[in-house]
Order: sequence, then C-alpha cells, then structure tokens
Amino acid sequence: MLLWTRRSRALALSLFALVVTVVFAAPIATVIAAALAGSWTGPLPSDLGGRNFAAALSDENLASLTVSLQTAFIAGALALAVGTWAALAAREAPTWLRRTTDAVFHLPIAIPSVAIGLGLLIAFNSRPLLLGGTKWIVILAHTILVLAFTFSAVSAALDRLDPAYRQAAESLGAGPTRVLLRITLPLLLPAIGAAAGLSIALSMGELGATVMVYPATWKTLPVSIFGLTDRGRVFLAAADTTLLLAVTLLALLAVGRLRRR
Repeated sequence: MLLWTRRSRALALSLFALVVTVVFAAPIATVIAAALAGSWTGPLPSDLGGRNFAAALSDENLASLTVSLQTAFIAGALALAVGTWAALAAREAPTWLRRTTDAVFHLPIAIPSVAIGLGLLIAFNSRPLLLGGTKWIVILAHTILVLAFTFSAVSAALDRLDPAYRQAAESLGAGPTRVLLRITLPLLLPAIGAAAGLSIALSMGELGATVMVYPATWKTLPVSIFGLTDRGRVFLAAADTTLLLAVTLLALLAVGRLRRR
C-alpha cells in the first residue's frame, strides 16, 4: 500500500518499529539481561556481572557448542549438496515428477520436528543401518530439517535464471557438464551461499528432533540450554543462549564473507 502523506508514513514506521521491538529486540534484550544478572526479583535485574558467562565457557558447555558447530556445518554441507542436486535434476524432469519432488523435499516443513526425530530413532535403531546412539543420527536429523530450505532457495534461483546463458554456451559447443560447471553453478552461487547461511542458522538452533535422537556423547548447545532451563538454572541458560547467538552470528558473517569473495 502506498503512503502519500508524511503523517501516514510516520505512523507506518512507528508501527513497524513497535512490532520489531516487541517481537525481536525485547526478547533478545531480556535474554542478555538475564545472562548478566545474579538475581532478578524486581522489574530490573540486579547484581550484574560476568559470572554466568564464565560458567557458560566451561568445558562442558564449550563441548556442546563445538558439537553444535560441527553438526551445523556438516548437515548444512550435506543438505546443500543434496538440495542443489535435486533442484537441478527436477528442472529437467517431467512436470509430474517435478511436482512430486517439490512436495517430498518440502515435507519436513509440514511435519513437526519431534515426529521426524522419533521416525529416525525407530527407523535407524537396528541393523543394517544402526545409527541410534551415534552422532550421525543427529546430523541426519538436521540435514533432513534444513534440506527443504536449500532445495527451495536453489529452485527459486533456477526459475529466475535466464535460459539464454545456457543456450548460448550450448550453441558454442559446450557439453552438459561444462555448462553446469562453468555457467549454471557460478550463476547460482549467490543462492547457494544464502542457502548455506540459512542452513547453518537453522541447525544451530534446532531442538525438537535433536532431543529425540541425541546420544550423551553428542549433545548440542540447544539441548544443554533446555536441560538448564528444566532444572531452573535460567541465568546460566540465558548466558548459553547469548553465546549461541553470538557464535551463530559469527558463523553467518564468515559464510557471508565467503559469498562476497
């Protein structure tokens, strides 16, 4: 909707700022304040300090953070490879197969993550594919959950891609493999980079499926935060959450830097 008057634009901007503050800024600020608090019995936290962050940087929490990073990067790479391959393959498939592929790859969005975790736990808890009790079942769960987003990002970029580039390369004698490696994939790099960043961010915060399948030796930081909150250690959980936010942001900045290069 077009806003022609200065008053209407100011009202719209004020409403937008209010929504952003209430929905995004206020919860994050509350978490950071709780991470710095020693107690919170009044309207504002008291006894502020860095004790909670010192505890959040303990060996156990750092191990969980390392597990989260490893899981996010491995699952993101797997989802990116499979999602890109599926999007490229579906583009050349018949219409009915393209629609079926699209529905299958978007299915994890429609299903609760807890159901996906339980399904994986049942499906891979016996031989010959015994993944239960290993880190790979956690990585597989994260890969499935972020796969829909990588597939969607690459598919959308393919739909916007001008076919003239490929046709020009083919008319000059380039084969399918050369067209893919020298034309299509380079043009898709911005979408692939965006999908990689989104996959890492989603994996870093994933909890529902992870709680169902994680072994004691492969506990992600969100699982540790959930356990701390369940035991009433809210301030330490807030410090861990702030640490998770900071590391996720740094990981996204690193991926963004690679994209620009």
